[in-house]
Amino acid sequence: MSGNTIGRVFRITTWGESHGAALGAVIDGCPPGLSLSQGQIQAVLDRRKPGGQRFASPRQEADRVEILSGVFEGKTTGTPIALLIRNRDADSGAYEHLRSVFRPGHGDYTYYRKYGLRDHRGGGRASGRETAARVAAGAVASLVTEAAGIQVLAYTVALGGICISRGSPGRIRRESLENSLYCPDPEAAARMLDRLAEVRQQGDTLGGIVEIVVRGCPAGLGEPVFDKMDADLAGALMSIGTVKGVEIGAGFSVADMLGSESNDPLSPGGFLSNTSGGILAGITSGEEIVMRVACKPIPSISRSQQTIDAEGHPTTLSIGGRHDVCVIPRIVPVCEAMVQIVLADHLLRQKAVTP
Repeated sequence: MSGNTIGRVFRITTWGESHGAALGAVIDGCPPGLSLSQGQIQAVLDRRKPGGQRFASPRQEADRVEILSGVFEGKTTGTPIALLIRNRDADSGAYEHLRSVFRPGHGDYTYYRKYGLRDHRGGGRASGRETAARVAAGAVASLVTEAAGIQVLAYTVALGGICISRGSPGRIRRESLENSLYCPDPEAAARMLDRLAEVRQQGDTLGGIVEIVVRGCPAGLGEPVFDKMDADLAGALMSIGTVKGVEIGAGFSVADMLGSESNDPLSPGGFLSNTSGGILAGITSGEEIVMRVACKPIPSISRSQQTIDAEGHPTTLSIGGRHDVCVIPRIVPVCEAMVQIVLADHLLRQKAVTP
């Protein structure tokens, strides 16, 4: 299977580079008869696009999506859906000095070792701009999940070491995230913004943690061995370039628990706890699916860094140009999209198992 494609029944292939003419996605396996318009996709893309947040890249991309195929008179036809997003504000000249120099923390060196060449303009295929195609595809996937009564919600729980006051993920609602960081704790969000301003003045960047909650997911989704639901969700989230760790349910804290603490007791009314995060033996339990992803700091910083050029000669590098200070909040809709894509695929696969 191509490394640019995800899914078995509901299949997404993304294409395009940061400074190419355009990028987009092809969606194969979407059921026919679902209502879909460009406006539905655009509403989700607008949450991710650059230039709209105080600490985001000033690159001004409208990210206007075009539906090229697979939709007729406002309904999906069951044939491949092709989505196009044109690049209109790429400044490739700002990257010319990076043509033969590897940026620390980026994919420059590893892409060069794999392919023997690389697109130095904004990172090419390894750029975070590729995620616009994922978000567009996720909007289509949400047609499948929402028809099944599933809701996916992602939000910021930590940024630059500042954490929200923890409560039950199930009590967080989208209307509580109406701030620039998609953070459910206004007091923590204010401190996060102050921290972002401080770090930007230092020429540096920050990482953070995003939590994703899936509500209304039925029990029984996921395969018993190699396509476990938690494995597929973790793989989809780890495919986002900034993500360096994924937790599901209690995550790494289970290592410090007793079995009596980590087990979720059952009663006639259902589970009495949800340490498993809604997945047992790779199959959904019907409880809320709770995940967290750790996002690394943006690698492009104006502070001097040690690196090498393509000939292996040592050099130092200070990166200018237009860059985010933190992937949060723009990564939040990307996380939602990847979860929607995996869930849509497993919902359709389940139709082959249950009558």
